[in-house]
Amino acid sequence: MREQLGQWIEQPKVRYAILGVILFNAVILGLETSAPVMAHFGVVIRALDLACLAVFVLEIAAKLVARGPRFFRSGWNVFDFLIVGLALVPGAQSVSVLRALRVLRLLRVISVAPRLRRVVEGFISALPGMASVFLLMGIIFYIGAVMATKLFGTAFPEWFGTLGRSAYSLFQIMTLESWS
Repeated sequence: MREQLGQWIEQPKVRYAILGVILFNAVILGLETSAPVMAHFGVVIRALDLACLAVFVLEIAAKLVARGPRFFRSGWNVFDFLIVGLALVPGAQSVSVLRALRVLRLLRVISVAPRLRRVVEGFISALPGMASVFLLMGIIFYIGAVMATKLFGTAFPEWFGTLGRSAYSLFQIMTLESWS
């Protein structure tokens, strides 16, 4: 029975259905931000949100039964478990921060859609190389700030009088903030 349940939960039809529920839940969570909509349809929207949560809980439960302890060997399963589990915390509906975190359920799209998973995994594997690039950019930025302080500090002390001001001014120039 466990094997059959595992095969069923991994079928493309079931995965697409879960993806549909995730996207539907995203729309519901968006509707909850509108006071007029909540005034008219609040009861229905809350019921639909709970129905989506029930589907997510059933999906996690089915995967837990099908895989047993192996369920927790997959980082994506742990991610799903934490996102869904967060919604089940007692009092989560009354604490505004926890209620706002329900939108994280939309991130489950990543674990359900294999292509998105590959993109995230590729991004994560690129982080060490990106760290080297950011370090190099930081060194060049620091050199520029030191040079700007030395060259322009006495003429424009409000922008380049200290290393911190120079760095901030260079950042503003780089991002075109307040320099138009």
